[in-house]
Amino acid sequence: MSFSRLVALILTLAAGFAIVAADVANARAGGGRSFGSRAGKTFMAPPPTNTAPKAAPIERSMAPKSAPASAQPGAAAAQPSRFGGMRGLLLGGLFAAGLASIFGFGALASVLGFLLQFALIAGIVYLVLMLLRNRSQSAFGRAVPQGAGRTPQRDTLAQAGLARASSTSAGASEPSLTIGGDDFDSFERRLGDIQTAYGREDVDKLGALTTPEMLSYFSEEISEQAKQGLRNEISGVKLLQGDLAEAWRDNGSDYATVAMRYSLIDATVERETGRVVSGDLTRPTEATELWTFRRDDRARADGWQLSAIQQA
Repeated sequence: MSFSRLVALILTLAAGFAIVAADVANARAGGGRSFGSRAGKTFMAPPPTNTAPKAAPIERSMAPKSAPASAQPGAAAAQPSRFGGMRGLLLGGLFAAGLASIFGFGALASVLGFLLQFALIAGIVYLVLMLLRNRSQSAFGRAVPQGAGRTPQRDTLAQAGLARASSTSAGASEPSLTIGGDDFDSFERRLGDIQTAYGREDVDKLGALTTPEMLSYFSEEISEQAKQGLRNEISGVKLLQGDLAEAWRDNGSDYATVAMRYSLIDATVERETGRVVSGDLTRPTEATELWTFRRDDRARADGWQLSAIQQA
């Protein structure tokens, strides 16, 4: 084996060990990854909040990716040829003049020199007109930033710090949704209940609190831990700070993305011996994540269910 291949193999193994170590260290539900679905906003970044100024993109989802967007409204239509019209004449004149200067074609050079001068003048006029046209379009076609001028009212939940905020408008096809105090209380309870159920490997409880997609991911994680002879110890979940990123309606369901910073006892232990493999059973750790909840009109009695987790 060559030296370069040996180095590449060592680096690959080191990266693999680092990934495994990171997964074990994050024993909480989701393992420090970003996955799930946010309806039509799955692959869009949620608005920044004080708790989570930036969210990691979704890495794994059952939601289909939309096709790449076409040209933005108001943008100039693509021309049939990039080198047609006056641009073609200008480039053609330069090319011909170059040939004439190289091969010295006498009269042909004079004619081409005249054509070159004409092409240069016409080209300058054309470029000036295009510049003025583009500046005119940009002056009247600037898009207003989403949410400009919006000042949602916020206050703090007692002993929780989860902001009570009105949702942002998600566009004409996605009506805005107002989130109230009861909703925020539900989000806080869901945070603790889901983490605790995950630590207890209570799949039935997780099924009642999460969407089928999220349940499949959690069940897969729990199964993989069991195969390794490990289990998660999670307790003492406490919300420290949080605020609403956005809320909207989509296809007969309510959606709300909430940024939350919370503490918890988070450890991975051996099933047989109880030996701590990673984490700590006495000292709490902190995590900041964005959780998206969904409430389906066809099953309002089920309340809010977790549909996505994103790391901050």
